[in-house]
Amino acid sequence: MASLPRPLPAPEAQAAGGSRSALRLHFDPMRTILLLAGWLLLSSASAQPDAGQPAMAREALAQAEAGQLDPALARRLSNDPLAPWIGYAALHRNLSTADPGQVREFLDRYAGQVAASMLRDAWLQELDRRRDWKNFRAFHAADSSASLRCADLAARLDAGEPDSKEHAADWFSDALAVWKNGDAAPADCDAPFELLDARGKLTPELRWKRIDAAAADANTGVMRSAARGLPPDQAAQANAYAAFIDAPNDGAAGWPKTERSRHIVAIGLARLAKHDPGAAEARLSRLAPALQMDDADRGRVLYAVALWTVGSYLPGSAQRLAAVPASAFDARLHEWQVREAMTRGDDPAAIKAIVAMDPVQRNDPHWQYFEARLRERQGDAKAANALYAQAARTATYHGFLAADRLHQPYVICPLELSATGADRAQVAATPALVRALELFQVDRLPWAEREWKQAVSGFDDHQRQIAVALAQDAGWYDRALFALGKDAPDELRLYTLRFPINDVRTVQEQARVNAIDAAWIAAEIRAETGWMPNARSAADARGLMQLLPSTGARLARALGIAWGGAETLYEPLTNIALGSAYLRQMLDRFNGRTYLAIGAYNAGSAPVDRWLAQRPQLDPDFWIETVSYKETREYIARVLAFSVIYDWRFEGKAVPLSERMLGRTVTDAQKKRFVCTPAPSPPPTVASGSTDTTQ
Repeated sequence: MASLPRPLPAPEAQAAGGSRSALRLHFDPMRTILLLAGWLLLSSASAQPDAGQPAMAREALAQAEAGQLDPALARRLSNDPLAPWIGYAALHRNLSTADPGQVREFLDRYAGQVAASMLRDAWLQELDRRRDWKNFRAFHAADSSASLRCADLAARLDAGEPDSKEHAADWFSDALAVWKNGDAAPADCDAPFELLDARGKLTPELRWKRIDAAAADANTGVMRSAARGLPPDQAAQANAYAAFIDAPNDGAAGWPKTERSRHIVAIGLARLAKHDPGAAEARLSRLAPALQMDDADRGRVLYAVALWTVGSYLPGSAQRLAAVPASAFDARLHEWQVREAMTRGDDPAAIKAIVAMDPVQRNDPHWQYFEARLRERQGDAKAANALYAQAARTATYHGFLAADRLHQPYVICPLELSATGADRAQVAATPALVRALELFQVDRLPWAEREWKQAVSGFDDHQRQIAVALAQDAGWYDRALFALGKDAPDELRLYTLRFPINDVRTVQEQARVNAIDAAWIAAEIRAETGWMPNARSAADARGLMQLLPSTGARLARALGIAWGGAETLYEPLTNIALGSAYLRQMLDRFNGRTYLAIGAYNAGSAPVDRWLAQRPQLDPDFWIETVSYKETREYIARVLAFSVIYDWRFEGKAVPLSERMLGRTVTDAQKKRFVCTPAPSPPPTVASGSTDTTQ
């Protein structure tokens, strides 16, 4: 069983196969013949896998992707678990010139495997490009990609299905289903939609259905396209609706007083509120009476006005929150109402906002803790202690803070995976898992993730946990993040799996060098990448601690560490050294206050400076809760909580979280003990129960 969820971006996906344009530029008929001959050698052997040969498989994949697969190497790997993927790479690169027979042989041989599914979808896209509808129909299957629905309709149209007594009803039903969904349609939909129109199937009612569906997603281009077949007056109104969503205007006051008109105004003004809540509020005051908007439509706009006001703590936040009808509130807005009151130091208003929450939300340790803090500040110690006791039973950020308020040990009830050798061997022999782990070893992560998904889909909970352990043994640490705890909450207690420890000596050495906490460094790595050294973000942050190349180069120069370019950040020891030094810099920058350094590591120093200037009076826990950026707010709490778990893993006791966040050192005697059974507590007087399942 395993640990807490990891919320950080997974490593950037890599492309699976070569491009068609490159193939057309460099096509060599003889090379293609040799390449496909190599694949045929791969496919001619039995399907029983040998032990993996990662180095040779890596080379064969590279050759296949380059169109240079060596037949002798292909023959040596014919029984390798990655033989299907080597064949996939060879065929995928040459799909623009592939023969249907070659593709069919591959699909039949590897039927049911991920490689076959991916090749079939790519082949169907190629047949779509060729407009080879006969072969498209022959290869299309019910589980083909949804993006090919229009191509499927076009292929069936080419076969005459709309004029067939046997198939016409199904064809028109499928075509109308695509029409009604409101999504932008690819070019393949043009001919089917034109036939629907020519046969009188696109009635004004159906055109309005597509317009309404598109309006819900603010897809105004689809709205205008669907309006073209409407009677002139209706088309004009539909175009006016689309124009309003793009740029709200007072002309809407003259629209028909219909539910559709009111709904369009609500959509348009809610979008406007995101950028200019004041303008949306003012326009609503003029249009709501004219169109007789009800609470539901007004509430949608007022919700957006309040949300985008309070999210930046703009003037008038409290008033705009108060204007939202109770029926329009959701969990998100309730939370912001609490934060807004906190920023003003209005404890009674903050308590009132928590009390207004749904019971499930209110009884979460997060809000139990803050209700306790607020009631404690109001002098109600009895109610506060009861709430603290409830929260402190959970192994969460707010649970740890609650335990600190009560001077209690931290509650952690770990589970360890129990599996016999036979159990592990059975799971390890699963072909899809074998392929997933082999692909991970040869750096084909997107393919590995697809194979992993197929493998675990056939496992029960215990087998899935074993698979996570096997992945961790192979260095694929983030599988615990994605595969544990979603449907089986007790799996969150599998801390050993969920909070791996790697490069321990380097972490501890850099903690000494930079005079910071080893558990903090480990927590940052766990939060940033889940210990995946090749992780790369969309912003180009790289490696275990997700440093930008510019930051890495600057730190390397200052520290005298060899720098070989951005790729250096993928070296775990170097990345930990640079990342730890950067944590030290942030800690110094913010006068030793760890919670601010963590925020700056995530969001940068400038936003943290701005938030400090806006709310200098707040206690650290209240300041963290009122951080404007959701990602950073949750990140600070997550890293602090993870540091407690890593303290437990490193030495079985922890620096109190309330001290760690302030950067204070404590003696060994002052460190927190861990217990599985919480200390007895009085029954709650204000809230009861906890839905938190992370202990």
